[in-house]
Amino acid sequence: MTHRAEIKITVFSDYICPFCYVGHHRLMRLQDHYDLKINWCFLEIHPENSAAGEPVTDLDYSTEFWNELMQNLKRIAFEEAIPLAEHTFTTNSRDASLLAEAAKQRGRETFYRLHEKLFSSFFVEGKNIGDRDVLRKIGRECDIDDAFINAAWTDPVHPQRLLANFEQARRHQIKSVPSFVFGDRVLTGVVEEAVMREAAACLIKTDSD
Repeated sequence: MTHRAEIKITVFSDYICPFCYVGHHRLMRLQDHYDLKINWCFLEIHPENSAAGEPVTDLDYSTEFWNELMQNLKRIAFEEAIPLAEHTFTTNSRDASLLAEAAKQRGRETFYRLHEKLFSSFFVEGKNIGDRDVLRKIGRECDIDDAFINAAWTDPVHPQRLLANFEQARRHQIKSVPSFVFGDRVLTGVVEEAVMREAAACLIKTDSD
């Protein structure tokens, strides 16, 4: 088996951000050459959103700007074979983020099962991941029991972790998601896979010097 160099990356992301979803797919492709150790830090981009869900037209974007964003998103998804349904509604991501933070305690396998499922449930299946009943079902599909799920929303340690994510983002002067931190280099927005690979190669070179 070919040895893959280990790299440590911090990613600031939100499960309701379409370009975080795309960025996740692009980043995970780096596993062909690298052993990725990713610190996923979840930030709420729209804490004002209702957990019941609301149409994307309610977001504070101009119609022209939003249409341009969606056309770009659809083009990327088509060109890179990333599954994507029509993005017509948004929701509150706090409970999904709390559940993901808690799932880290169950280890890498459980976390990534949930992580992938949260993204695909929202962007492929069109499910409202702001709804706790929906989240419970997703959790069960990832072999996470109800008691653990409920604790994710009631144990004060998990909101503290979200706050810590916010403070860490502020230290890096990060104001938007997705943002990818490769050592001292911060990549923000719709980052091309080739740029991620170049940043990873530079990080390996810096660490070996």
